[in-house]
This record gives sequence, structure tokens and C-alpha cells, in this order.
Amino acid sequence: MDVFAVLKSVKKTKCVVTAEEHQMNGGLGESIASFLSRKFPVPVEMIAVNDRFGESGKPEELMIKYGLDTSNIVDAALKSVARKNC
Repeated sequence: MDVFAVLKSVKKTKCVVTAEEHQMNGGLGESIASFLSRKFPVPVEMIAVNDRFGESGKPEELMIKYGLDTSNIVDAALKSVARKNC
């Protein structure tokens, strides 16, 4: 993980959204949240598969099923922005 790039970006936005085709526990979002909690605490919203088994299917349908689609990412971004203004 490029911690310098993450930190540079987060210092501009003061919040983070991660989205990954992976379990939340042990994934990229958790790594970023852990790093930022020590270096630059900000609101972090994570979108991930969330303790569900993977399935076969069309990528677009699976993204929607697991909440990794555009509308869920936008919702997470809005939550993160709202939390930074608390």
C-alpha cells in the first residue's frame, strides 16, 4: 500500500471511501483505516463483500448484489463527507 499517496489524498479530502471485491475484514479498507487511525484520523466508509461467499455470475449483477455498485459508493461518499463535518 502506498501510504504516502493515501495520506496525500486524505489530507485534501479529510475523508475516505474504499470499495473492494474482497471481505471487509483483512482487506484494503481495513488496512487504510488502521493506517489513518494512527497517522491522520478521518471518517472512513468501507464497501466490501461483507462476510458472504462469492458466487458466479455477470460482473455487473454481482456488483449490485454485493453492494459494490455506483449508488452504494455514492451513498458511502455522502456518509463520509457528512461525518467529517460533525
